[in-house]
Amino acid sequence: MTNFTIRHLERDDFFKLYNEHRATVFENDHSYFLRDVLSQQEKDHIAELRKNLGNEYYLYIAAFDEKDNFVGWSWGFQENATTFYMCNSAVLPEYRRKGLYSKILDNAISTLKDKGFQVIYSRHCATNNSVIIPKLKAGFTISKMELDDIFGVLIHLIYYTNQTRRKIIDYRSGQLAPDDEVKKILKI
Repeated sequence: MTNFTIRHLERDDFFKLYNEHRATVFENDHSYFLRDVLSQQEKDHIAELRKNLGNEYYLYIAAFDEKDNFVGWSWGFQENATTFYMCNSAVLPEYRRKGLYSKILDNAISTLKDKGFQVIYSRHCATNNSVIIPKLKAGFTISKMELDDIFGVLIHLIYYTNQTRRKIIDYRSGQLAPDDEVKKILKI
């Protein structure tokens, strides 16, 4: 197995590498950039609305091979006081199936838990098993499906850093009978 290193980068450094390699992974996926369909007035409104937001936390993770080539990434941002959205992750095709995505994912979960996030979620094309399966193995659960005009049919995956919340979601899905803790919390 190739030795990979995982690093957290600043935004500009990350997007320089990301933009260089994005088309390799997402070349013909029929998605589009929202900005390409917005009028200038709509873009201006969004820019004004963005000013209402505070200083959200962003995470830019980059993976490099032993020759320091950029080979994979994950990035996302804080949505509110409890929730982090993993916006985009990928591994270049020639580096897949080597455990690299799981390594990136483990780093992201650990970092976000340490920051205190309660919920980590992501959205994926429904057939993107190369990302969905490692996330399920890491403890994410399927929370919903979405039909999106930009990306098509998406699966939402959610990770609860609080194990009681994870237990409650397993109960609510029918996967787990309620134990004493769940019964007490839900007053059942």
